[in-house]
Amino acid sequence: MIYINGESLTIEDVISVSREYLPVVLSPEAHLKMEASRNYIEQIISEGSTVYGVNTGLGKLRNITISKEELRTLQYNLLKSHSCGAGEPLEEEIVRSAMLLRANTLAKGYSGVRPDVVYKLLELLNNKVTPFVPEQGSVGASGDLAPLAHIGLTLIGEGKAFYNGELLPGNEALLRAGIEPLKLEPKEGLSLINGTQIMTALGVKAIADSMILLKLSDIIGAISLEAILATDTVFNELLYRVRPYRGQKVTAENFRKLLYDSEIVSSHKSCSRVQDPYSFRCIPQVHGIVKDAFKFSRNLIEIELNASNDNPLVFPEEKLVLSGGNFHGQPLAFALNALSIALCYLGNISERRIDKLLSFSEGGLPAFLSAQDGLNSGFMIAQYTAASLCNENKILAYPGSVDSIPTSGGYEDLVSMGTTAGRFAKKIIENLFYILAIELVVALQALDFRKPLKPGAGTRLIYSWVREEIPPLNGDRFIYSDIQKAFKMLKSGVLIKDLEKELGEILI
Repeated sequence: MIYINGESLTIEDVISVSREYLPVVLSPEAHLKMEASRNYIEQIISEGSTVYGVNTGLGKLRNITISKEELRTLQYNLLKSHSCGAGEPLEEEIVRSAMLLRANTLAKGYSGVRPDVVYKLLELLNNKVTPFVPEQGSVGASGDLAPLAHIGLTLIGEGKAFYNGELLPGNEALLRAGIEPLKLEPKEGLSLINGTQIMTALGVKAIADSMILLKLSDIIGAISLEAILATDTVFNELLYRVRPYRGQKVTAENFRKLLYDSEIVSSHKSCSRVQDPYSFRCIPQVHGIVKDAFKFSRNLIEIELNASNDNPLVFPEEKLVLSGGNFHGQPLAFALNALSIALCYLGNISERRIDKLLSFSEGGLPAFLSAQDGLNSGFMIAQYTAASLCNENKILAYPGSVDSIPTSGGYEDLVSMGTTAGRFAKKIIENLFYILAIELVVALQALDFRKPLKPGAGTRLIYSWVREEIPPLNGDRFIYSDIQKAFKMLKSGVLIKDLEKELGEILI
């Protein structure tokens, strides 16, 4: 069970709730903080003071005052008018993460909403009611307005939602789950939509999946390095004393661990090859900076998990309601764009290793790793597929955060496009899993040509486990199936878990 208080949520907590359905409870101290800020909002309303978003219109309509009799209607209208997303629905995991994240930021007690709002969000989560949220429509500035409004619709019994795998009208989904619709009070509709939770949810997924990819890149890269008879000199720790990037250092440590006791590496210590191609020689530098970029992105996303990104924010002890820009998604946009660029390059170096395994004349391997040249094409077209995926990643890695299209009649004149960055990062990650799956099947095939020499302590374990599912290519066959099997093995993370039980942690 996860207790939320707006202060201590972790990426691991979010993954446990979104993927594993761990139940969530609001902490008692958070309940009290929310009540205090709500009491101050009600005091302001009773005094007749004008506060943005409480008794005014929004955006360019901010100067229009709303009467007390219409304050509740304003909140319902906000959810209805802002629910105008487009495209396919976001995956259940992303929507569940966003619901948890919104509940957590409201639980900080600076939004001025009743604890009932958080309890209702958690009721949906704990009963596996997932709002239908179109994936497109957020510019990532005044929060993820459109997609979060779709979540809010389900809370009030409107819109659509998934329940037990079935897409239903919102009121029907709540009825089947035994949940009463939320009755909105002043400011609560605004507080449900004014935040960065969709892009943060995409960021959490990107970080969780990237942790797997960073480890896999080293593991699979080590297999490729052995198979092509590249030197392990580039992992000598002396090199990283004089250029002390953390990522380079831990990458070299990983490779020394994976290649320990390799008969293949030892067999060519005195060969005539002077240097290896950059895709092997510069693995520590390339893999290393991707790890460093990952750390940068993870730090920003972790801050956002427990941030107040509503507007306006309520400070009851100071007797203030402040209208600011904490809803702006620029930190998340930068985090996701940086991660996307880094992962794109991780795919680039993997594709280059694939190509070298299939065609590098000094590697001493048959062309395209085919046992019978001409009659069989071997893995020739597998490299084409990797090249295609890399091309797509390069396009998707264009930093959307450098773009801005003004909204709200030009009043919201600089937006982050952070949610677009998150959606593209998700696709880049999926493509990278496929690129690494291709490198794995190709590298294992190349490693077969090095028998009877034994691979390293780590690479030999991976070889034996994968070969139980994917046999060597002794003649042309339906390679798609091999790639799919490798893809599923890599994405599950099972190879990493098993390997770390034997060798210890693969560092990122």
